[in-house]
Amino acid sequence: MNSSEIKEFGGTPVVELKAGGYTALIAYELGSNVIRLHDDKNGIEFFRFSSENDANVIKKSPEVWGLPSLYLPNRFADGVLKTSDAVYQLPVNEKAPFNNHIHGFLQKRAHTLVEHYADENCAVVKTKYRYDEEDEFFKYFPIKFLAEYTFTLSEMGLEHHVKFTNLSDKMMPISFATHTTINSPFAEGGKEEDIRLFVPALKRCKLNDRCLPDGEPCMLDGTDLEYTRAGRQPVLQVVDNEMYVIGTMNLNGQEFHGVVAEDLGTGKKIAYEVSDEYGFFIIWNDKGEKGYFCPEPMTAMIDAPNLELPDSVTGYQEIKPQHTFEANQRFFTLL
Repeated sequence: MNSSEIKEFGGTPVVELKAGGYTALIAYELGSNVIRLHDDKNGIEFFRFSSENDANVIKKSPEVWGLPSLYLPNRFADGVLKTSDAVYQLPVNEKAPFNNHIHGFLQKRAHTLVEHYADENCAVVKTKYRYDEEDEFFKYFPIKFLAEYTFTLSEMGLEHHVKFTNLSDKMMPISFATHTTINSPFAEGGKEEDIRLFVPALKRCKLNDRCLPDGEPCMLDGTDLEYTRAGRQPVLQVVDNEMYVIGTMNLNGQEFHGVVAEDLGTGKKIAYEVSDEYGFFIIWNDKGEKGYFCPEPMTAMIDAPNLELPDSVTGYQEIKPQHTFEANQRFFTLL
Protein backbone atom coordinates (compact mmCIF):
# COMPACT_ATOMS: atom_id res chain seq x y z
CA MET A 1 0.00 0.00 0.00
CA ASN A 2 1.31 3.48 -0.89
CA SER A 3 1.94 5.79 2.04
CA SER A 4 3.13 9.24 3.04
CA GLU A 5 4.24 9.92 6.59
CA ILE A 6 6.19 12.58 8.50
CA LYS A 7 9.06 11.08 10.46
CA GLU A 8 12.32 12.19 12.08
CA PHE A 9 15.76 11.50 10.68
CA GLY A 10 18.96 12.55 12.42
CA GLY A 11 17.27 15.47 14.14
CA THR A 12 15.33 16.83 11.15
CA PRO A 13 11.77 16.13 9.97
CA VAL A 14 11.39 14.14 6.75
CA VAL A 15 8.47 12.91 4.71
CA GLU A 16 8.76 9.19 4.04
CA LEU A 17 7.10 8.11 0.81
CA LYS A 18 6.44 4.49 -0.10
CA ALA A 19 5.03 3.60 -3.50
CA GLY A 20 5.68 1.29 -6.44
CA GLY A 21 8.24 -0.75 -4.53
CA TYR A 22 10.36 2.34 -3.74
CA THR A 23 11.00 4.30 -0.54
CA ALA A 24 12.04 7.97 -0.51
CA LEU A 25 12.92 10.40 2.29
CA ILE A 26 12.47 14.11 1.56
CA ALA A 27 14.14 16.43 4.09
CA TYR A 28 12.26 19.65 3.44
CA GLU A 29 14.18 21.61 6.08
CA LEU A 30 17.45 20.59 4.38
CA GLY A 31 16.75 22.36 1.10
CA SER A 32 14.10 19.84 0.00
CA ASN A 33 16.87 17.27 -0.35
CA VAL A 34 15.85 13.71 -1.25
CA ILE A 35 18.24 12.20 1.25
CA ARG A 36 17.28 8.65 0.30
CA LEU A 37 15.76 6.80 -2.65
CA HIS A 38 15.71 3.01 -2.32
CA ASP A 39 14.32 0.31 -4.58
CA ASP A 40 13.01 -2.08 -1.95
CA LYS A 41 12.28 -4.92 -4.39
CA ASN A 42 15.58 -4.90 -6.24
CA GLY A 43 18.03 -3.77 -3.57
CA ILE A 44 19.20 -0.48 -5.10
CA GLU A 45 20.41 2.51 -3.08
CA PHE A 46 20.20 5.34 -5.60
CA PHE A 47 21.80 8.20 -3.67
CA ARG A 48 24.67 8.55 -1.22
CA PHE A 49 23.00 7.85 2.11
CA SER A 50 23.96 6.87 5.65
CA SER A 51 21.42 5.74 8.23
CA GLU A 52 23.86 6.99 10.88
CA ASN A 53 23.87 10.56 9.57
CA ASP A 54 23.00 13.45 11.80
CA ALA A 55 21.22 16.27 10.00
CA ASN A 56 24.16 18.53 10.83
CA VAL A 57 26.43 16.36 8.68
CA ILE A 58 24.22 17.05 5.68
CA LYS A 59 23.93 20.74 6.57
CA LYS A 60 27.72 21.10 6.57
CA SER A 61 28.05 19.60 3.08
CA PRO A 62 24.57 19.57 1.50
CA GLU A 63 25.97 19.09 -2.01
CA VAL A 64 27.37 15.62 -1.36
CA TRP A 65 24.39 13.79 0.12
CA GLY A 66 21.18 12.67 -1.54
CA LEU A 67 19.64 14.79 -4.28
CA PRO A 68 20.33 18.48 -3.50
CA SER A 69 18.92 21.22 -5.75
CA LEU A 70 21.11 24.20 -6.63
CA TYR A 71 20.22 27.76 -7.57
CA LEU A 72 22.39 29.38 -8.74
CA PRO A 73 24.55 26.36 -9.54
CA ASN A 74 28.23 25.93 -10.13
CA ARG A 75 30.64 28.80 -10.71
CA PHE A 76 30.46 32.52 -11.50
CA ALA A 77 33.80 34.16 -12.23
CA ASP A 78 34.82 36.59 -9.48
CA GLY A 79 31.26 36.37 -8.15
CA VAL A 80 29.93 38.51 -11.01
CA LEU A 81 26.51 37.69 -12.49
CA LYS A 82 25.47 39.79 -15.49
CA THR A 83 21.82 39.79 -16.53
CA SER A 84 20.14 41.76 -19.31
CA ASP A 85 19.10 44.52 -16.92
CA ALA A 86 21.57 44.42 -14.01
CA VAL A 87 24.94 43.24 -12.69
CA TYR A 88 25.09 41.44 -9.35
CA GLN A 89 28.14 40.90 -7.16
CA LEU A 90 27.86 37.55 -5.41
CA PRO A 91 30.20 36.61 -2.55
CA VAL A 92 33.39 34.87 -3.65
CA ASN A 93 33.14 31.65 -1.64
CA GLU A 94 35.63 29.56 -3.63
CA LYS A 95 39.13 30.60 -2.67
CA ALA A 96 42.23 31.15 -4.79
CA PRO A 97 43.22 30.08 -7.35
CA PHE A 98 39.55 29.82 -8.37
CA ASN A 99 38.10 33.06 -6.94
CA ASN A 100 34.54 32.21 -7.94
CA HIS A 101 31.11 32.16 -6.41
CA ILE A 102 29.91 28.56 -6.26
CA HIS A 103 26.52 26.84 -5.83
CA GLY A 104 24.28 29.65 -4.56
CA PHE A 105 22.13 29.21 -1.48
CA LEU A 106 18.90 27.28 -2.10
CA GLN A 107 20.22 23.90 -0.94
CA LYS A 108 21.15 25.46 2.41
CA ARG A 109 17.71 26.86 3.29
CA ALA A 110 14.89 25.40 5.37
CA HIS A 111 12.01 24.93 2.95
CA THR A 112 8.32 24.77 3.85
CA LEU A 113 6.26 21.60 3.62
CA VAL A 114 3.14 22.46 1.61
CA GLU A 115 1.42 19.06 1.58
CA HIS A 116 1.99 15.32 1.36
CA TYR A 117 -0.38 12.50 0.52
CA ALA A 118 -0.70 9.05 -1.00
CA ASP A 119 -3.35 7.36 -3.11
CA GLU A 120 -3.64 4.09 -5.00
CA ASN A 121 -1.32 5.37 -7.75
CA CYS A 122 1.47 7.28 -6.05
CA ALA A 123 2.79 9.18 -3.03
CA VAL A 124 3.50 12.92 -3.26
CA VAL A 125 5.36 15.65 -1.38
CA LYS A 126 5.13 19.35 -2.22
CA THR A 127 7.52 21.93 -0.75
CA LYS A 128 8.38 25.57 -1.39
CA TYR A 129 10.83 28.33 -0.57
CA ARG A 130 9.99 32.00 -0.86
CA TYR A 131 13.10 34.09 -1.42
CA ASP A 132 12.91 37.75 -0.38
CA GLU A 133 14.46 40.34 1.95
CA GLU A 134 14.34 37.90 4.85
CA ASP A 135 17.10 35.83 3.25
CA GLU A 136 20.65 36.91 4.11
CA PHE A 137 21.70 36.40 0.49
CA PHE A 138 19.21 39.05 -0.70
CA LYS A 139 21.75 41.86 -0.25
CA TYR A 140 23.80 40.25 -3.04
CA PHE A 141 20.94 39.07 -5.22
CA PRO A 142 17.79 41.20 -4.72
CA ILE A 143 15.36 39.28 -6.94
CA LYS A 144 12.30 37.89 -5.18
CA PHE A 145 11.10 34.50 -6.33
CA LEU A 146 9.14 31.45 -5.30
CA ALA A 147 10.67 27.98 -5.72
CA GLU A 148 8.18 25.10 -5.67
CA TYR A 149 9.04 21.39 -5.66
CA THR A 150 6.87 18.36 -6.29
CA PHE A 151 8.20 14.86 -5.61
CA THR A 152 6.09 12.00 -6.93
CA LEU A 153 6.90 8.36 -6.12
CA SER A 154 5.22 5.54 -8.02
CA GLU A 155 5.97 2.38 -9.99
CA MET A 156 7.50 4.80 -12.51
CA GLY A 157 10.16 5.73 -9.95
CA LEU A 158 10.78 9.15 -8.41
CA GLU A 159 9.80 12.27 -10.31
CA HIS A 160 11.35 15.62 -9.32
CA HIS A 161 9.54 18.71 -10.60
CA VAL A 162 10.72 22.25 -9.93
CA LYS A 163 8.95 25.52 -10.68
CA PHE A 164 10.40 29.01 -10.25
CA THR A 165 8.20 32.13 -10.33
CA ASN A 166 9.80 35.56 -10.65
CA LEU A 167 8.17 37.81 -8.02
CA SER A 168 10.41 40.82 -8.71
CA ASP A 169 10.35 43.64 -11.22
CA LYS A 170 13.72 42.52 -12.64
CA MET A 171 14.69 39.83 -15.12
CA MET A 172 15.46 36.61 -13.22
CA PRO A 173 18.46 34.57 -14.38
CA ILE A 174 17.75 30.87 -14.77
CA SER A 175 20.45 28.31 -14.26
CA PHE A 176 19.37 25.31 -12.22
CA ALA A 177 21.01 21.99 -11.37
CA THR A 178 20.90 19.07 -9.01
CA HIS A 179 24.18 17.93 -7.48
CA THR A 180 23.05 14.32 -7.81
CA THR A 181 25.06 11.88 -5.67
CA ILE A 182 24.78 8.31 -6.95
CA ASN A 183 25.79 5.69 -4.40
CA SER A 184 28.76 3.47 -5.30
CA PRO A 185 28.08 0.63 -5.46
CA PHE A 186 24.35 1.22 -5.87
CA ALA A 187 23.27 -2.42 -6.32
CA GLU A 188 23.13 -4.69 -3.29
CA GLY A 189 26.06 -7.09 -3.63
CA GLY A 190 27.60 -5.00 -6.39
CA LYS A 191 31.22 -3.93 -6.78
CA GLU A 192 32.49 -0.44 -7.54
CA GLU A 193 34.78 -1.68 -10.29
CA ASP A 194 31.74 -3.03 -12.14
CA ILE A 195 29.95 0.31 -12.47
CA ARG A 196 29.71 1.97 -15.88
CA LEU A 197 28.14 5.33 -16.68
CA PHE A 198 26.58 6.03 -20.07
CA VAL A 199 26.14 9.66 -21.14
CA PRO A 200 24.73 10.73 -24.55
CA ALA A 201 27.46 13.36 -24.89
CA LEU A 202 27.54 15.45 -28.05
CA LYS A 203 30.30 17.92 -27.21
CA ARG A 204 32.74 18.59 -24.38
CA CYS A 205 32.81 21.97 -22.62
CA LYS A 206 36.48 22.42 -21.80
CA LEU A 207 37.32 24.20 -18.54
CA ASN A 208 40.33 26.33 -17.61
CA ASP A 209 42.36 26.29 -14.40
CA ARG A 210 39.54 28.12 -12.58
CA CYS A 211 36.98 25.50 -13.67
CA LEU A 212 35.36 28.03 -16.02
CA PRO A 213 34.48 27.37 -19.68
CA ASP A 214 37.32 27.91 -22.10
CA GLY A 215 35.58 28.78 -25.36
CA GLU A 216 32.86 27.00 -27.29
CA PRO A 217 32.00 23.32 -26.73
CA CYS A 218 34.29 21.08 -28.81
CA MET A 219 34.24 17.62 -30.33
CA LEU A 220 34.61 14.54 -28.15
CA ASP A 221 37.87 12.64 -27.91
CA GLY A 222 39.74 10.24 -25.63
CA THR A 223 37.87 9.19 -22.50
CA ASP A 224 34.85 11.30 -23.54
CA LEU A 225 33.96 8.61 -26.04
CA GLU A 226 33.81 5.92 -23.36
CA TYR A 227 30.58 7.48 -22.06
CA THR A 228 28.91 7.04 -25.45
CA ARG A 229 30.17 3.51 -26.19
CA ALA A 230 30.89 0.84 -23.56
CA GLY A 231 30.41 3.20 -20.61
CA ARG A 232 33.03 4.84 -18.41
CA GLN A 233 33.96 3.74 -14.91
CA PRO A 234 32.83 6.75 -12.82
CA VAL A 235 34.64 5.77 -9.60
CA LEU A 236 38.07 4.50 -8.47
CA GLN A 237 39.68 7.09 -10.72
CA VAL A 238 39.48 10.88 -10.71
CA VAL A 239 36.66 12.38 -12.74
CA ASP A 240 36.90 16.12 -12.24
CA ASN A 241 34.20 18.45 -13.58
CA GLU A 242 33.73 16.94 -17.02
CA MET A 243 30.99 19.05 -18.63
CA TYR A 244 29.10 17.86 -21.69
CA VAL A 245 26.39 19.03 -24.03
CA ILE A 246 24.02 16.06 -24.15
CA GLY A 247 21.57 14.65 -26.65
CA THR A 248 19.62 11.41 -26.45
CA MET A 249 20.35 7.69 -26.39
CA ASN A 250 18.30 4.62 -27.26
CA LEU A 251 16.91 2.97 -24.15
CA ASN A 252 14.81 -0.14 -24.67
CA GLY A 253 13.85 1.05 -28.13
CA GLN A 254 12.86 4.56 -27.06
CA GLU A 255 14.59 7.94 -27.19
CA PHE A 256 15.98 8.78 -23.77
CA HIS A 257 17.33 12.15 -22.58
CA GLY A 258 19.49 11.48 -19.56
CA VAL A 259 22.17 9.11 -18.27
CA VAL A 260 22.28 5.45 -17.26
CA ALA A 261 24.48 3.77 -14.64
CA GLU A 262 24.93 0.01 -14.92
CA ASP A 263 26.34 -2.59 -12.55
CA LEU A 264 27.95 -5.13 -14.87
CA GLY A 265 28.06 -7.82 -12.20
CA THR A 266 24.36 -7.81 -11.30
CA GLY A 267 22.97 -6.39 -14.53
CA LYS A 268 21.01 -3.79 -12.57
CA LYS A 269 20.76 -0.25 -13.91
CA ILE A 270 19.75 3.18 -12.72
CA ALA A 271 18.02 5.31 -15.35
CA TYR A 272 18.18 9.07 -14.78
CA GLU A 273 15.89 10.90 -17.18
CA VAL A 274 15.74 14.70 -17.46
CA SER A 275 13.54 17.10 -19.38
CA ASP A 276 14.83 19.07 -22.35
CA GLU A 277 15.58 22.09 -20.15
CA TYR A 278 18.63 20.18 -18.91
CA GLY A 279 20.99 20.47 -21.87
CA PHE A 280 24.20 19.70 -19.96
CA PHE A 281 25.67 17.15 -17.57
CA ILE A 282 28.74 17.61 -15.39
CA ILE A 283 30.43 14.44 -14.12
CA TRP A 284 32.39 14.68 -10.85
CA ASN A 285 33.39 12.10 -8.24
CA ASP A 286 35.27 13.85 -5.41
CA LYS A 287 38.59 12.09 -6.21
CA GLY A 288 36.80 8.81 -6.96
CA GLU A 289 37.28 7.05 -3.61
CA LYS A 290 34.41 8.41 -1.49
CA GLY A 291 31.75 5.86 -2.42
CA TYR A 292 29.73 8.05 -4.75
CA PHE A 293 29.78 9.86 -8.08
CA CYS A 294 27.83 12.84 -9.36
CA PRO A 295 26.20 13.05 -12.79
CA GLU A 296 24.85 16.59 -12.42
CA PRO A 297 22.25 17.85 -14.93
CA MET A 298 22.37 21.60 -15.55
CA THR A 299 20.11 23.87 -17.53
CA ALA A 300 23.04 26.11 -18.45
CA MET A 301 26.81 26.03 -18.73
CA ILE A 302 29.06 27.11 -15.90
CA ASP A 303 29.25 30.93 -15.76
CA ALA A 304 26.69 31.08 -18.58
CA PRO A 305 25.42 34.68 -18.19
CA ASN A 306 28.98 36.03 -18.28
CA LEU A 307 30.23 34.11 -21.31
CA GLU A 308 30.77 35.71 -24.71
CA LEU A 309 28.64 32.99 -26.28
CA PRO A 310 25.02 33.03 -27.48
CA ASP A 311 22.32 31.75 -25.13
CA SER A 312 21.53 29.06 -27.68
CA VAL A 313 24.97 27.61 -26.89
CA THR A 314 25.14 28.24 -23.13
CA GLY A 315 21.53 27.36 -22.27
CA TYR A 316 21.18 30.55 -20.24
CA GLN A 317 17.65 31.89 -19.78
CA GLU A 318 15.91 34.76 -18.05
CA ILE A 319 12.28 34.92 -16.98
CA LYS A 320 10.22 38.07 -16.93
CA PRO A 321 8.45 39.37 -13.80
CA GLN A 322 5.53 37.10 -12.83
CA HIS A 323 6.60 34.45 -15.34
CA THR A 324 7.71 30.91 -14.51
CA PHE A 325 10.32 28.29 -15.35
CA GLU A 326 9.75 24.54 -14.90
CA ALA A 327 11.86 21.41 -15.32
CA ASN A 328 11.60 17.69 -14.54
CA GLN A 329 13.74 14.71 -13.62
CA ARG A 330 12.95 11.02 -13.05
CA PHE A 331 14.87 8.14 -11.47
CA PHE A 332 13.94 4.51 -11.97
CA THR A 333 15.38 1.00 -11.98
CA LEU A 334 16.14 -1.11 -15.03
CA LEU A 335 16.81 -4.84 -14.76
